[in-house]
Amino acid sequence: MSIVAVKVLATVNAPYGTTLSAEQLASKISDPDSALSFDASAFSFFSEVDENLQVLFLDEMHVDQTIASDLAHKFSALAGYPLALARAA
Repeated sequence: MSIVAVKVLATVNAPYGTTLSAEQLASKISDPDSALSFDASAFSFFSEVDENLQVLFLDEMHVDQTIASDLAHKFSALAGYPLALARAA
């Protein structure tokens, strides 16, 4: 596992006691339903992971940045404050 994935997963998994793999997280951050289900792991990625690490993780996991940005916009609206990738679009 790359250092990028390790850092991202430590940030996302530790506070919630989850054990998501990089592939599972990539699936959640590219699924529009994650916002509808208020997925804490996906929200954590967009709100707690450093923006540069977010971009590196998206590239590494081959997640379309437009799809991730759209999901960040949805989470941003739900949270009531801007998220980094939501501003990037």
